[in-house]
This record gives sequence, C-alpha cells and structure tokens, in this order.
Amino acid sequence: MKWGTRVICIVVLSMTSVSGAAEDGNSTPLELFNQRILPIFRSEQPSSCVQCHLSSVDLKDYILPSSEQTFVSLRDQGLIDMAAPADSGILKLIRMGDRDPDAGSRLIHEEMRKAELAAFEAWVAACCADRQLRELPRLAPEQLAGPAAADAVIRHARKSRVVDSFVRNVWSQRMRCFPCHTPHEIDVENPLHQAALKTQSKFREELSEELYGRLQIFRKTPEETLQYLIERSAAAPQGHLPMLNLTDATQSLLVRKPLAKIPEKDAAGKLLIPAEGDATVHMGGLKMHPDDQSYKSIIAWIQDYAKVVQGEYTAVEQLPQDNWRPTGLVVRLMEVPEDWSAEQPVQLFVHGRNAEGNGWAVEPLAFTQGTITPRRIVNGTLFLLGEQQRDSHAAYAAGDGKAATALLPPGDYQIRVFVDRHGVLAKDPAAMLTAGDHVGSAVLSKARWREGFKFAETVNAGKLE
Repeated sequence: MKWGTRVICIVVLSMTSVSGAAEDGNSTPLELFNQRILPIFRSEQPSSCVQCHLSSVDLKDYILPSSEQTFVSLRDQGLIDMAAPADSGILKLIRMGDRDPDAGSRLIHEEMRKAELAAFEAWVAACCADRQLRELPRLAPEQLAGPAAADAVIRHARKSRVVDSFVRNVWSQRMRCFPCHTPHEIDVENPLHQAALKTQSKFREELSEELYGRLQIFRKTPEETLQYLIERSAAAPQGHLPMLNLTDATQSLLVRKPLAKIPEKDAAGKLLIPAEGDATVHMGGLKMHPDDQSYKSIIAWIQDYAKVVQGEYTAVEQLPQDNWRPTGLVVRLMEVPEDWSAEQPVQLFVHGRNAEGNGWAVEPLAFTQGTITPRRIVNGTLFLLGEQQRDSHAAYAAGDGKAATALLPPGDYQIRVFVDRHGVLAKDPAAMLTAGDHVGSAVLSKARWREGFKFAETVNAGKLE
C-alpha cells in the first residue's frame, strides 16, 4: 500500500558501496559503521520502517553517533545476539517488511530494506567477532538508543492496526452507501439486487468515465478502499472538501455527503450535480444522521488516523481505546420524555451481570448512539466493547455478523442512558458521555439479541431509574 499522503524517496545512499569489503571480512566494525551505518543515521529520508509504521519509529532511532555506543546500546537491549549474530533482534526488525501482506508495499521498499539489512548484517557480525567490543561495560539506561515513543504507541501506528480499525469503524458502515458507492457488493444473482444493477447501469450511461469512477468509493477490499480515500484526499482540488479531512474530521466529504439532502432541480427538472466544495447536498439523499453510531465511528477513525500520520501520539495515555466492533444488534429507547429535545444525541450502554451475580458490571459490554426522533424514539446498532469485540474480530473481518449474537447471550441486561444536554458531542463527536450526562438506567429482561431493526430490544424511557 502506498499510503498516498506520504512520498517515500528510496535512496540507497552509500550503503552498498563497500559490499565487497564486507564480504571478504577485512573491514573493521568502525569502518563498516562509518561507511554503511552512518549514511542511514544521517539520511533525511525515512527508513524502510515506514513500510509497516505510519509514524513513531525509524531505523535511525536505534543508531548513536559512534560504532561502540551503538553496538553496546543494541547489545544491552537484547537486539544483538552475540552467540548467533545472524539472529539478532535488530535484523529481525528490518526483515519484518518481508512478511508484509501488501505485495505492492514490499516491492516499493525492497531495495531500501535489502540495503539496510546487508549493512547491519555485516556490521553486527564484525562487532560480535571483536572481543573488546563484546566486553565493553553496559550503558546507563538514559544512554540507550531507541524510539522515543512507548511500545504501545509504536504498535498503534502500525499500518495493520490502522487497517483493522478502518474495517471496524468505516468499512463496516459501507452498506449505508449501497448501491451507488458500493458496486462490488451487488450480487447479480440476487433478485433483490436487480434494482441496484439498474442504478449502476444508469450511472454508466449518464456519467463520464471519470465521474463514474469517483462514485466507486468503496472498492473490493478495505485496503484498496483506504488507499483510494487517502489518494483522493491528497488530490482534492482547491475549494473541494477532501474525503478525509485531517484538520477537522467533521469536514470530511466521507461524512458530509451522507448527512446531506437531495439537491434541487434545474429549470428542466433535472437534479443539479453538487460540487464537492459544498457538501450540503447529496444525490443519494440523507444516508446518515448527525451523531448516530455510524457518524460517531467514522469521525473517531478519521481523528485517530490524522493523529497517527501526523505523529501526534507521544504517550500511552493519549491513545484511544480503539475497541469498537460493529454488530447487527439493535437497541431502541421508546417513549422519550418531552423535555428531551428532538435530535438531541443519546448514548446507550449495555451492562451484563457482575461476577458475583448480585448486580451489574461496571464496564459495559456494548454501546450505541442515536438522536431523538420526532416520534420520541432513539434507535442504535450496537458496537461491542472490550473482550466482546476482541473475540468477534475474525468473524467480523470476514463479514459474519452472526458471531456477535453468541457474545451477548439471551438474558437480563442493564441499559444505562446518557443524554448530551451540554453539547459535548458537538465539540468532540468521538467522545463518550460521562456521569454528569447520565439520566437513568433500566433492566432489559429476557433479551434475545437477534439482528436487525425488526428484532430490536426495546426499553421504555419512562421506566428509567
């Protein structure tokens, strides 16, 4: 994956210029360090680490200005195996790019990765063969080289983690855009999809090839879709909203369009095709409501992605929980009091029994968010949390929503209701409401947890305690 916003210039530098010297074993560790490691350290270009990490780590983070200090630093951290130099941890870190499932990304970074690996293999082998280097005293902890970010921050910036989060928070919501923006989801053999096929045929007849291509926002795979969104955002014309707005997630075309209404008609009665600089109209009409669970999850993902690629995470406590997993299970709050304003955001949390069985667990199993409708109802599709979502990862990655049902077995649950009366979500759409917004709780008895709005589990707001 190219991850379009980042342009990576692959410069081999002088790392391969002395490969012959490394092979004949005549070069000293210092010579190899000066000739092959220092160019990596001094290069302004990112190392091959960017193949797997969007930020927070670079190979040069492990290098110090001198050969001796670098060797001792890596040795003291267990990144050099003096008994088996070829199995050293620093080499395994470089080789990780070979296991990247993205063939395109492997190819793009292959030359740089091989040059880095050859340089470190030669230098590490020479250092391990030098008795004086092996016996050098340990460095003080503050002298050790390595990424400034904590391991959890580095893992959070891995592309694989970003893609997984994209699948759960954005890709999982794509059927709201069916069939106009999801042509690959159309099953030509399905009688229920025949109208969708006609819609796509109409687009092909009436739209230019370029405009038809831009309609296909959701591609065959999450990886292809994410790459398309990134590239299209980087290429957004001046005055147009980018698909992913890394400065203000709420101004991303990806969420502005589905929140908008159908455009007006021209004098001939034809719908005006809206410009992307003003996303107040949408040819497909309203597909998502402000502050519902889909809006929340997409905004949360864009905000997190922006902080990752911009390197804004520096401490573990800054990381989001990133533990939402979508389901087809629906909770409905009925008979909402009149003093709750229409379209006010409401969050619903599902709690199971505590370990003792005499009360309710502190941590919720699932949550959802919706707005109060004119009929005084709040609907929301659940996101699983914590252990619940981790257990369902494989099933949902494969698109199997039924697995979540087993994770919320039939029985009694507590529903805790929070109302955003203070505009918290207007300031931060990804926020979770706190105790000050709690309006009450109710027991949901004999919940069956079946998928779809037809089988929503209902709670009467008048019974909140």
